[in-house]
Amino acid sequence: MVISSSFPANQVHDPGNSAECSVQNCDDVGPLSLAQSLFLTGPTGSGKTALGVLLAERIGAEVISMDSMAIYRRMDIGTAKPSLEDRRRIPHHLVDVLEPWEEFSLAQYLQAASDAVEQIRLRHRPVLFVGGTPLYLKALLRGVDSGPPPDRELRARLEREAAEQGNEALHRRLAAVDAAAAARIHPHDLRRVVRALEVFEKTGVPISARQVHFAGPANESARVIWLDLPRDELYRRINERVVAMFDHGLIDEVRCLRNLERPLSRTASQALGYKEAIEHVEGRRPLPETIELVQRHSRQFAKRQLTWFRSLPECRRVPAELAAEPDKLLAVLTGRNQ
Repeated sequence: MVISSSFPANQVHDPGNSAECSVQNCDDVGPLSLAQSLFLTGPTGSGKTALGVLLAERIGAEVISMDSMAIYRRMDIGTAKPSLEDRRRIPHHLVDVLEPWEEFSLAQYLQAASDAVEQIRLRHRPVLFVGGTPLYLKALLRGVDSGPPPDRELRARLEREAAEQGNEALHRRLAAVDAAAAARIHPHDLRRVVRALEVFEKTGVPISARQVHFAGPANESARVIWLDLPRDELYRRINERVVAMFDHGLIDEVRCLRNLERPLSRTASQALGYKEAIEHVEGRRPLPETIELVQRHSRQFAKRQLTWFRSLPECRRVPAELAAEPDKLLAVLTGRNQ
């Protein structure tokens, strides 16, 4: 799998709701160099995607998505990703880069985001992260520590074994101790196979079963704002957006996804809105009940997002009505009002 996140300015990247992303198989990844990077986040339904395009236009920025589902091609209606018109106006990165049968770990996201930051800076343009996946946000700010420090001697021994016996032999050994990791890591991805075996040999715990630990303290220099709406207004927006998703063809989109040449990845099939729509297509629930369930799950997800944002000292709350005054909002985001 090759991730390409960049494209010429003002050219749409179109090769063909945020859910909590997979965190398994993470390598150790430090926080990104965030100098001159800005972050706009908020709960689902808060209007951050459209606002991100407006702010990026005003400061000449390129946008990097922080949405764990926007990475998937063919999943458009239920993810509320930036429209093709928005992507013609402003370059967006990490949107439509994977097929829906592929998995994408947190470590892969961090690496792809780091590559995108580097490319944008080479063009001397500001970087604006936009999205609502809290795990991505925290990992960008703090980095992740997923296991013991590298053991160079152990890695060298495993790499020698791969050279002598073949990558497939090492992958089979991984499958014997961590089938979940082996299913996600290609046999030719030697670096990740070695890391997974290293973690198991050092700790006795499969890397797929480990919890992600964030590597660093709060990044007080980060410029992060999150949009806050009154709860009743947020829930009204969420309920209306869910109805609009179904009106615009979410069920047909799900039927198309189910007819692809390969089955959906676990991450894609569990995405908010898609999981429930799949269950409806399978005959497990009538449509009105499905819509109500997606609305309830979306509200619950928004509550979890808000808990994350409030727990991060880097995040500065701004009332959503400030979106009507973009100059003031930019002043808060860039720190010019301090």
